[in-house]
Amino acid sequence: MSGTTTAELRPSRRTAGPGANRWVVLVVLCASLLLVALDATVLHVAVPAVSEDLRPGAVQLLWIVDVYPLVCASLLILFGTLGDRVGRRRVLLLGYGLFGVASAVAACAHTAEVLILARALLGVGGAMIMPATLSILRQVFPDRRERALAIGVWSAVAAVGAAVGPLLGGFLLEHFWWGSVFLINIPLMLISLPVGRLLLPESRGGADGPWDVAGALMAAAGLFGVVLGVKRLGGGENPVSPFTLLPLLVGAALLVLFVRRQRRLPYPLVDLRMFRRQAFSTSVGCIVLAMLALVGLELIAAQYLQLVLGLSPLATGLRLLPLTVAAMAAGLLGARVLRRFGPRRMVCTGFCLTAAAVLTLTAMGGTDDPPLMLSGFVLLGFGLETTLFGAYESMLSEAPADRAGGAAAIGETSYQLGAGIGIALLGSVMNAAYTPRLHSVPGVSAPDATAAGHSLGEAYDVADRLGGQTGAVLRRVARDSFVHGLHLTLLVSAGLLLLGAVMALRLPRIMQCAARTETGPAADAVPPAAEPGVAGVPSPRVSEKPRTSAKPQVPGKPRVSA
Repeated sequence: MSGTTTAELRPSRRTAGPGANRWVVLVVLCASLLLVALDATVLHVAVPAVSEDLRPGAVQLLWIVDVYPLVCASLLILFGTLGDRVGRRRVLLLGYGLFGVASAVAACAHTAEVLILARALLGVGGAMIMPATLSILRQVFPDRRERALAIGVWSAVAAVGAAVGPLLGGFLLEHFWWGSVFLINIPLMLISLPVGRLLLPESRGGADGPWDVAGALMAAAGLFGVVLGVKRLGGGENPVSPFTLLPLLVGAALLVLFVRRQRRLPYPLVDLRMFRRQAFSTSVGCIVLAMLALVGLELIAAQYLQLVLGLSPLATGLRLLPLTVAAMAAGLLGARVLRRFGPRRMVCTGFCLTAAAVLTLTAMGGTDDPPLMLSGFVLLGFGLETTLFGAYESMLSEAPADRAGGAAAIGETSYQLGAGIGIALLGSVMNAAYTPRLHSVPGVSAPDATAAGHSLGEAYDVADRLGGQTGAVLRRVARDSFVHGLHLTLLVSAGLLLLGAVMALRLPRIMQCAARTETGPAADAVPPAAEPGVAGVPSPRVSEKPRTSAKPQVPGKPRVSA
């Protein structure tokens, strides 16, 4: 039997590939993703209650909100690549456990410091869960058609989690104390741990060479510094402040050193040769551009609905709900659209639809126009999800199967970096258009004008304090300036989206679905038209290393026939 034992051939439900019940696995992975997506937004509505109970300072409150995404974004590459080495299922289950423990600590926190620590631990757990879900999905669905459908369901669940988070948090706050927004994680994790241990398959990449611990820490520290600096810029902090500039410079320097180190190592932590594949690098760039153009815009839109139109938080969430529903629909239809039109046309069309939605929303003014916003938000949600679906699917399919964890981590990190840079960039555009007009309002002193220039909410507070005709004029000028800034921000966002449409022209024209094996002699017989990175049927063994003596294919290099 050529050295292969009977036990090795026996199918196992814990082995990635066709032997696993892949659709049940998809349900478990989507439940994991739903929990992480919920936790990313559920705290937003609880911030006032947390402030009233724990009395945190301004800096502490900022850390309570931001430390979760900051830590999570910093550690994605570390845990994504670690999962490739020690087992993705193992890292995912450890993330479940840590997430549950951190949720209990956060719910029972009596000081701001304890809550910050608990939120940081939640970020660590999220960083263990997020790339593991995508990399296991990559292994369980070797057929690209089925994998596209699975990614569509996965992305639809992410959209649901982000939308349901604030609504669920608001419901819990109406009936319980603020810690209840964390307690909901615990029963879900108590269910996920045994179910995941029983049903999820184990898989890992090639284990050649040592895991680059120094490189992993360097990447984590570099990403932490860059994301922290970008978040401070997005929050309106002084760009030349040492607390903003120093993290940016140190983080950027560490990332440059990390890249140079990875190029020198014979067994790198992140195989940078993946970026030589045009489809992979283009997909990553499209993810960054899509989030850069839209995340900051989403925050500004929420302020517009509440402060300009005077809608309540619940009414604001309901007004944005069509965006989420459209995103869910695009995710569920994504596999069919991808097969019919191919990655290039799908992502390019998604960018163009999103740009059209953004330009449509420039017609918003100082008065409510529900039909306009409904059409704009539906087009926005459908276009954005179409773009992200096509980009994520192309990126994941281009990555070698044994590097799935690292590739998933790169995609999630690109998402987080694009979101952070977008908030900083579009926030700066908004401030540049909004602030100058407030310094020329008659009767408003320079200190009051400066305070009003920080945000529309503060401008309303200053106007209420001044009262009379001066306050009314300041309120009107501030509202008009905000709408003007919103229009300018929308135009900049549309330009970025059209740039993304041009970039998407570098993606493959058709979706190549020809199955092939990753290693072994049969790999050499793949016809030239086969697309690199499309997974075939993996070996039933836990490891993805080849059993034969054939030399494994180096990612990014063309196959040479015997």
